[in-house]
Amino acid sequence: MVDDPYLFGQIAAANSLSDIYAMGGKPLLALNIVCFPTCLPTEVLGEILRGGADKATEAGAIIAGGHSIQDNEPKYGLAVTGLVDPRKVKSNAGALPGDILVLTKPLGTGIINTAAKGELAPEEYIKAAVENMAALNKGAAQLMAGYDVHACTDITGFGFLGHAAEMARASHVSLEIWAGSVPLLPGAMEMAAMGMIPAGAYSNRDFMTGQVRLPEKISPEMTAILHDPQTSGGLLISISEKAHQALLEEMKGRGIPAAAVGRVMEKEEILIDLT
Repeated sequence: MVDDPYLFGQIAAANSLSDIYAMGGKPLLALNIVCFPTCLPTEVLGEILRGGADKATEAGAIIAGGHSIQDNEPKYGLAVTGLVDPRKVKSNAGALPGDILVLTKPLGTGIINTAAKGELAPEEYIKAAVENMAALNKGAAQLMAGYDVHACTDITGFGFLGHAAEMARASHVSLEIWAGSVPLLPGAMEMAAMGMIPAGAYSNRDFMTGQVRLPEKISPEMTAILHDPQTSGGLLISISEKAHQALLEEMKGRGIPAAAVGRVMEKEEILIDLT
């Protein structure tokens, strides 16, 4: 996703740590998983591992070892173990009708990265996307632990609508999504209008056919963003209506760009209704 090996390591680690945060846990130990070609200098690998180690340290976790193999393309990630109170585990299966849906990071990383590969994205768009991907979900997870949160998932490769649909299906509910309230990365709409749509967004859209009601007022660009595969995306939190505003205010006070993006409904024939 990026050319800088240190940032590559940071983003990969943040993405790997996200599943622990989505379940309300605290990361403890991580193992490096490395694929690296012999044609690149070992200094590059060192910077990738340094980026991952720094992000793990920020999370309060320890890199306890790892595994490496030779491969033609550099690949890096973490296998992470965390700790959570069994009484406080968050899953994607507990959303209740009447809950408000809160999203903690803006969308558009896949589109911005596609534009960056095509050398069409301005530097400020790339910078914002990189900062977004490298940011841990640690703060959001810590804050939601103090509220009446019923379900949570992180938004990654299946896109916002794909992961939202998983929550709806697991919770036996339907979701109303307020498209105009969904936070977007700078330039995401502009780059989408230029056709900088990753292949994964089309696959996600095809998979969601028949599960989403799309009104005509939702633009093709916004539709693409809602299906856009995210790297190290935010948390989608289902929280009681009476508690959501306090959570939002506390998150914004911590610099987390969270927004209320929808509501949980009684189960209908369609999983997600966009408005």
